[in-house]
Amino acid sequence: MGRLDNKVAFVTGLARGQGRAHAVRLAGEGAQIIGVDLAGPLPGVPYDSATPADLDETRRLVEEQGAKAHLAQCDVRDLDGLKAVVDEGVGLFGGLDVVIANAGICIPETWDEVSPTSFRDTIDTNVVGAWNTVTACAHHLVERGGGSVILISSYAGRKVQPFMVHYTTSKHALVGMTRAFAAELGNHNIRVNSIHPGAVATPMGSGQMVARIEETNASNPRLAGMGMTFLNQFVAEPEEVANVAAFLASDESKFITAESISVDGGAQHF
Repeated sequence: MGRLDNKVAFVTGLARGQGRAHAVRLAGEGAQIIGVDLAGPLPGVPYDSATPADLDETRRLVEEQGAKAHLAQCDVRDLDGLKAVVDEGVGLFGGLDVVIANAGICIPETWDEVSPTSFRDTIDTNVVGAWNTVTACAHHLVERGGGSVILISSYAGRKVQPFMVHYTTSKHALVGMTRAFAAELGNHNIRVNSIHPGAVATPMGSGQMVARIEETNASNPRLAGMGMTFLNQFVAEPEEVANVAAFLASDESKFITAESISVDGGAQHF
């Protein structure tokens, strides 16, 4: 038996990376999976964007776990689109129990490089997208009699990610969103928590991402050492973050809500 037998989970940004790891892990625990990903060009990012082929691979991996998958291309900035996909999935699987708002973008820029466009794109995707996700799903959890909502924030939501004013702002906003939703949705036995990964080995490090980080670090080298781990391991594997998501999705965490859990090797304390 899995910890999520007879459960249904909705995951955003699941074409690859952390989102895929969450979907596959929850499927392995017995959940049916509803999910979305833009699976197309992301606004302004220096790393490679996910593709429809990536989304298809996630579907294959979920089904390989013995679960069913209802996945679609959708932008989390599109509330109506999210509602349509969630409603379709609930119609297929009979309900909804777990929500993981994982989709997000990251653009390394010094404070004076941040443009109105890059700031707006980051906030719209990382913050409005998370709000859209909860808004599209919460009434289904209420109808189910309870559930678990997990917002994927970041180390940048606990401390500071240098040279990313917009990203740090967005990830701090998710802490407030977590607590605010937890307060109101708790009346419906819905728990809301956030996870805060540090560096994770995902395609977000592809393309020009590393080079861009090195360029921004050079603008103020004394900040470049922030985020060092206490452990010898510097980067988490996506599955290590998914382990925490599976715990928060399960009844093992049924009295935990409004919490922020870090998966960063102690980096926030460095």
